[in-house]
Amino acid sequence: MKKIFLIIVMMSTTICQSQFIDSFDNQGINGWFTLTGDGNVSIDFIQKEEYARILVDATKDKHNVWWALIKRDVTSSLDLDKLKNPNFELRVEAKIRVSHAPKRVNFMINTQRTTNYHKQLREFDIPDTEGWHTISMTTTDLDAIPGDTLYVQLAATDWGLDKYYVDVDYYRADIINVNEAEPDKGEPLIYHPEVADLNTFGNHLEVAHDGLINTDFPDVNFNDWHVKEPTGEARTLMINANQWAILRWDFKNYRNSKANGSGVLELTTQSVSKGGNYVDKYGEDLGVEFGKVRIIEIFEGNPFWDQQSVTYNSFMKGNTYSNIFNTQMIFDTEVSEEAGGKNFITLSRPVMQRLLDGTTKGILIRPLGAIDASFYASENENGIVPKLYFNVIE
Repeated sequence: MKKIFLIIVMMSTTICQSQFIDSFDNQGINGWFTLTGDGNVSIDFIQKEEYARILVDATKDKHNVWWALIKRDVTSSLDLDKLKNPNFELRVEAKIRVSHAPKRVNFMINTQRTTNYHKQLREFDIPDTEGWHTISMTTTDLDAIPGDTLYVQLAATDWGLDKYYVDVDYYRADIINVNEAEPDKGEPLIYHPEVADLNTFGNHLEVAHDGLINTDFPDVNFNDWHVKEPTGEARTLMINANQWAILRWDFKNYRNSKANGSGVLELTTQSVSKGGNYVDKYGEDLGVEFGKVRIIEIFEGNPFWDQQSVTYNSFMKGNTYSNIFNTQMIFDTEVSEEAGGKNFITLSRPVMQRLLDGTTKGILIRPLGAIDASFYASENENGIVPKLYFNVIE
């Protein structure tokens, strides 16, 4: 099968003369180098039988904000002069297989002059470990000119505190005419997208149950957590290092629905306490990651837990963290520190689909760094309860 693919590639190369491909066919790893950052993580890139394997060891990491990538200079294989024409862009494509799922990987394109590293970055949600997945990304207004050094990357980030791998069957890069090209393969996801206008969503669903689980008091239910406000008692979801919020929705009316694009999670701030000079200790790149909250998918556990009785132990039932939750977060987000401030977190279409079909059984909210954040809980009124905004295909 791979030989057929290579024949097609050679024919295509004759036509466009602007292509790079590495098929990792037992020739050894050439030209690629590896990088890691923002944590105590190691990476290796090794030749296997007709494919290459990215090996990541994050077992010594602590905070799970690491990244690990393979990178290569492809300048000599491409005609950068073509990019002067606005109809031409760079497309990268890879066929991959992952050890754990669902997990996101990302492509990034950059040069020695790049300062905005997110513009030419797209993530891909890989749904399973069973087979190979072909993914591709086409740049938008790529700033690369003759004389630049053009790099392509493939990365895994924040997968958890275990050992992981990404198998790569091939990696290619082409300068293409976007007016003639087929759509990208897979589902390229914008990294940290802008929050959509809430008026564009046809479904607004309030949380059905929201509870607190506490690792220090694993058999205690904390549904009565509250604060005194001038207008009376307010029920809240207070998260800190040892206390996390869990949320679930009733999707029985949507079980056969298909998510139409991304959704938005809304949380309303009651209060926030935070601090700490992380940058002084860890440096700028890692330090800025802290003082946020993490939004995480719940995969296992009792899908019908009740906020009136749930405890840490009744929810976890002796399982490990990685057996219950997706060890790669959906999103890390700054929290509005203003009382009554709104927090809107984009949930990608694959995440929304997993929520709708029950693969994802709810959302976990926990801190990243030393932060105490309190959000209004479902017992309150006046539209300040946690809710989801989403669209489905009619």
